[in-house]
Amino acid sequence: MQSINLTHHFLIAMPAMVDSYFSRTLVYIAEHNDRGALGVIVNRPIDMSLGTLLEKIDVPLEAQSFANLPVLFGGPVQTDRGFVLHRPIGQWQSTLPVNEQVGLTSSRDILQSVARHGQPRDLMVTLGYAGWSAGQLEHELAQNAWLTVPAELRILFELPYEERLASALELLGVNLTNLADEAGHA
Repeated sequence: MQSINLTHHFLIAMPAMVDSYFSRTLVYIAEHNDRGALGVIVNRPIDMSLGTLLEKIDVPLEAQSFANLPVLFGGPVQTDRGFVLHRPIGQWQSTLPVNEQVGLTSSRDILQSVARHGQPRDLMVTLGYAGWSAGQLEHELAQNAWLTVPAELRILFELPYEERLASALELLGVNLTNLADEAGHA
């Protein structure tokens, strides 16, 4: 099987996706290699704002512009842990650099910087992440569970979460209502 690398790509759940964690989701892949893949769902808010989250972890919020930013369900793995997808990468204690522009950080220092200085300005906060073991994502792709498209930072950081899925589909020239629930095979 030919090796693919979907780092910095979107996964778009096909309509037939029955897994309740991933139905109608847009996933941003932060890392994909021979050991597996890691990403965060970028269009599923939970009933919590960043202001509430910071209060729960005793980080005082001085940059009020972030108080109402929705916290997202990032995936079913480590749902008690926060992950911040952001640009620029910066210098944080625990960051997975996705590329030269984007990082995924899980250390508290980034949240402290956001709360105090409002930086980094382009970010989304998730609880949990999505993970696939070696070959698992490739198997799901072969089963027509996902569409893939190179990610656009505009969709991640400039659009509200409710517009991200449709905008990612537009990159492929596809409308969600035109997707069939089942794949055909020749």
